[in-house]
Amino acid sequence: MWTRAILGVLVIASLPVFQASAENMTPEDIKKLVDEAVEKRMREIEKHERSTLPEGVERPEVIRSEGPRDQPGIGPLPEVGRERRTESQPALSFGSTGSGRLVYAKPFVAAPKAIVGGYMDIQFRSQQKASIEAGDGRPGITNNFDQQRFVPFFYADVTEHVKFAAELEIEHGIRESSENEIETGLEFAHIDYLVKESFNLRAGILLLPVGKFNLLHDSPLNDLTDRPLVAQFIVPTTMSETGAGFYGTFYPGRTGKIDYEFYFTTGPCGYGADGTPLVSEQEGTRDGRQRTCSGHDGADINNGKAVVGRLAYSPMLGMEVAGSTYFGNANNNSSNYNPLNITAIDWTFQRGPFELIGEAAWSYARGNSRAVQGNTIGFAPGTVLTGIPGNSGQGTPTQRGMGYYIQGNYHFMPSFLTKLSPKRFGEGSTFTAVIRYDRVNTNLDNTNGTGGWGNLEQISFGLNYRPIEDAVFKMSYQYQPMAFNPVTQQRIHDNAFVISAATYF
Repeated sequence: MWTRAILGVLVIASLPVFQASAENMTPEDIKKLVDEAVEKRMREIEKHERSTLPEGVERPEVIRSEGPRDQPGIGPLPEVGRERRTESQPALSFGSTGSGRLVYAKPFVAAPKAIVGGYMDIQFRSQQKASIEAGDGRPGITNNFDQQRFVPFFYADVTEHVKFAAELEIEHGIRESSENEIETGLEFAHIDYLVKESFNLRAGILLLPVGKFNLLHDSPLNDLTDRPLVAQFIVPTTMSETGAGFYGTFYPGRTGKIDYEFYFTTGPCGYGADGTPLVSEQEGTRDGRQRTCSGHDGADINNGKAVVGRLAYSPMLGMEVAGSTYFGNANNNSSNYNPLNITAIDWTFQRGPFELIGEAAWSYARGNSRAVQGNTIGFAPGTVLTGIPGNSGQGTPTQRGMGYYIQGNYHFMPSFLTKLSPKRFGEGSTFTAVIRYDRVNTNLDNTNGTGGWGNLEQISFGLNYRPIEDAVFKMSYQYQPMAFNPVTQQRIHDNAFVISAATYF
C-alpha cells in the first residue's frame, strides 16, 4: 500500500514534464495514467524481487507492527472482529432451513469474533513428612506429580461495546469422576458492556475483587508454584459468584490512577442443609463459596445478595495500594442473619528489577460458633457448637480469621549466560529470585496455646527462569515451622521442595 502511494506521488510529480500533453487531460485521464504507471512499476518490482530469491522460496508477507505491545490489563481490548463487522448484518431467524446444516446456523460461523487461549501447569512436590493426600483412606505420601490446572480462556469481541470473557478451569484432570476429586467449572464467564473508561457494566459469573491475588492468580503469572496461604484459607482463590455490577478507571492528577469494581452477587453458602457451619478452622472460608455449595443449580440459598467492591489507587507507574471488602448472609434460613465478611488490603511496589508485593485479609463469620434455627444436628438455636468436624480443641467452629503474605522478587539475567547462548538467554528472558513469608490463622478465637489446625506459618525461597514472559520453570524450597497434616489430622513441622512448569498458550 505504501509502495503504491509513493509511486503515485512520483508519477504525479513527473507530469509537468509532459505539460503539453497534460494540459488537455481531464482529471479522469490523469487518474487513469497514474494507475497504469503505478501498476506497471509494481509488476516490475515484484518480478525483480522474485528473481533475487532462492529457488523454491516464496516471498514472505511483511507484517508491520502497530505499536508497542500493551501491558496486561492496560490499554484497549483487542478488536478481533472489527474487520468482519458490517453496518447491517443479517437478522437472526428461526426460519433457517437445511437438514443436517442447522447446527451451523450461528452468526460466528460466518463472522468469527473469538480468541481461544489459556494456561496449564504441572508440578512435582516432595514433602519431608507424608502429608500429601493419596485419597480413599490410603496413607499419606511424601512425593507426587500433579498436572494441577488446565484452564482454557475464551474472549469474544462481539461489538465495539459488547465483550465476552470466560475461563473453564479443570483441576487434576487425570481423574475421571467427581468421586476422585476432579474439579471442573467455569471460573468466570461474563458479558461486559463498555460505556466509557470511567464506567462499564458487567454481568455473569464474576471473579470477585477481594484482594488482588484472586484477580491475578494464573500459574504462569506468579513466581512461586503454591498460592499464598491467605489466598487459600481467608480469600479462597478462586472465589467467584454469579451477579452484576460495574467497574471503571479515573485519572486524578498528572500521574495518578484510580480503579474500582462494585458488584451485587448471589452470596456465600456458609451452612449445610442440616445447619452445620461450613466455615471451619481446617478449611477456613473455602467451603463457604458458592461454587462449592450443594444447593440446586447454584441457587441463592436465602433470597439475600452479597456486595463486593475494590478500590485501588496508583499514584505513579509501579505503585498501587488497594482495599476491598465482601459482605453477605451465609445462612440457609432467611430468618437467620449470619453474615460472612472478608476485608483485604493489597499492595504492589515495583522499581527497576525489584518488586515488593503482598496482601492481608480478615474474615468474620458472625454467629458461626452457635447453632442456628432449623438445624437438625441436635443443638438448640443459639447454643455454642462443639465437636463439629474440621475444628480443633473442643471443635467449636471458627468465627474470626486473618492472614497475610509479603513477597520480594528480584529479576536478573547473568551476562555470561547471554554470551553463552543468546537465543536461550537473550532479550525477553529472565531469572527471578523470590522470597515469601506466609502467615495465617483461621481461628483467632482459639486460645489453646499456639492455636489450632489453622494456625500456619511458611517461608518460601524460590528461583525461576522465563525463556519468555509467557512461560516459566520454577523451583522452590518451603520451610514450614507451623503446618497441618490433613492425613493424620495433626499439627506438624514440615519442609517441601517443589518444581513446576507453567505456560500460557
